[in-house]
Amino acid sequence: MRISKINNALRQSLGVFRYSRRAVNLVWTTSKSLTVIFGILTLIAGTLPAAMAYIGKLIVDAVIASAQSNHYIYQPLLYVGLEAIAVMLLSASQRGQSICQSLLRALLGQRVNELILSKALTLELAQFENSEFYDKMTNARREASLRPLSLVTRTFGLVQNALSLITFGALLVKFSIWAVIVLVIAAIPPFVSETKFASQAFRLFSWRAPESRQQNYLETLVAREDFAKEVKLYQLGDMLLRRYRNNFRQLFLEDKDLTLRRGLWGYLLSLVSNTTFYITYAWIIVETVAGRISLGDMTMYITVFRQGQATFAGALTSIGGMYEDNLYLSNLYEFLEAEVPLEKGKATKGVDPNDGIRFENVSFCYPGSYQPALKNISLHLKPGEKLAIVGENGSGKTTLIKLLTRLYKPDSGRILLDGLDLQEWDIDILRQRIGVIFQNFVRYQFTVGENIGVGDVQRIDNKQLWFQAASKGMALPFIEKMPDNFATQLGKWFSKGQELSGGQWQKIALARAFMRTDADILVLDEPTSAIDAQAEFEIFERLRTLTKHQMVFLISHRFSTVRMANQIIVIEAGELIEEGTHEQLLRKGARYAELFTLQAAGYK
Repeated sequence: MRISKINNALRQSLGVFRYSRRAVNLVWTTSKSLTVIFGILTLIAGTLPAAMAYIGKLIVDAVIASAQSNHYIYQPLLYVGLEAIAVMLLSASQRGQSICQSLLRALLGQRVNELILSKALTLELAQFENSEFYDKMTNARREASLRPLSLVTRTFGLVQNALSLITFGALLVKFSIWAVIVLVIAAIPPFVSETKFASQAFRLFSWRAPESRQQNYLETLVAREDFAKEVKLYQLGDMLLRRYRNNFRQLFLEDKDLTLRRGLWGYLLSLVSNTTFYITYAWIIVETVAGRISLGDMTMYITVFRQGQATFAGALTSIGGMYEDNLYLSNLYEFLEAEVPLEKGKATKGVDPNDGIRFENVSFCYPGSYQPALKNISLHLKPGEKLAIVGENGSGKTTLIKLLTRLYKPDSGRILLDGLDLQEWDIDILRQRIGVIFQNFVRYQFTVGENIGVGDVQRIDNKQLWFQAASKGMALPFIEKMPDNFATQLGKWFSKGQELSGGQWQKIALARAFMRTDADILVLDEPTSAIDAQAEFEIFERLRTLTKHQMVFLISHRFSTVRMANQIIVIEAGELIEEGTHEQLLRKGARYAELFTLQAAGYK
């Protein structure tokens, strides 16, 4: 039973090293030339120390021989010259290794971050909204850009140390095989200690991802301009700073405990190495005094044992470091290999282009929630028709839009476009047919033109389309008054950035939706919530004209705007409770009429 446990533990420990080969391959594919140069320099740096120790022995023996026999000094000086050349070569190889590491670090950091970002682009919205998965991505990003190079550097370092140990061992075994055995045994305790603490550090790192994210979030609240107004007006500064300080104190105390234990055990176990060295040192001196080895041999053996001890400890430390790097790389590869459902749809057109959009008994529940966001929703919107969706906050209006745009998939029922289930459509073709403005749209820190152009990334630099879309979204008048028109930088993150009002930003977002000139489905989620009543009226009059042939989904809390729709649905607690035109719903005298009356009363 005990042997089985040991075998399992050993298998588990060795299994951690499965990422080493992948890390080496990652560095190799990042820059083959730098990797080859790094490898050659490693071979040189691994063989020179033993050669220098042996040359040192030759120097001492040559000096003694010259002094005793009054020979010329040429031979000792020749050896000194050889040692000087060896030292210069060693210094050059070490400097070259440092240069290679710096260049590879920059290239590899970029490569790994690209891999992480590319993976992020393939993830579903549900994965971004899952806190546990988000922690996994956070862990991957925090350390993984440095760990592959660290792992490869340690691997090369291990090869270098192995070469040095082989050459040191060949010299030291002439003195005594027991000296080699002592050298090996003395380095093992520090290695075991470092490996143990590396595992503890990794577990600590992994467990506290939520706390680290909270720390970063608090920094963002205090330091970002888009939060500054509320932080100042609500006098949140001291409270946020206090939370930040307390959060740091908790993290620091955990780090402090681990650091102190790691340092104490490291020191105590280093005493073992120092004790064995001086015992061996005394042994070599005794052998020299007894005349069994020469003074040059004594110098060489002491140098070799000291360097061999440091090299062997370095080799074991490299292995321990590789173990630690593999632990961190597991975060990276677990994230990169996270399962993402493959989009199976391939259709580029439907079976009945005149059918429009149908929801058939669609229900949906967010992951981890027990309360359905939508229940048995059925509706039909024909080409060119406009649908307004009314309901209180949290009733399921935006969820319906997320299902329409295939950000989520229904738990039951189906949604059809042109007579074909959305899941059968090619996702890129589907989304090219949809122009969207969400209530919490993104305010890109780009130029005005780029902020509009992102609505159709294939034609993001098309200035003529910028102009047309801005005109349709009623953003053109204020854009033409800006310092550089469409080339004006927006936001305050970069130099000369201009900030817009909420209504102006909303018009930019509306223009963005109009960038997709080929889109026959327009989704407007509270498109005028930050716009004054007069501008809102003008926008919807224009929308009525511009979207004659488009299907429009409109979410709004303002009943004056939803009257343009061919049909209106009322959603409450995820259920469709009313459906009809504005006049029909008023005559019905139910929930829609009640909400309309309440809002109308506010304008009297």
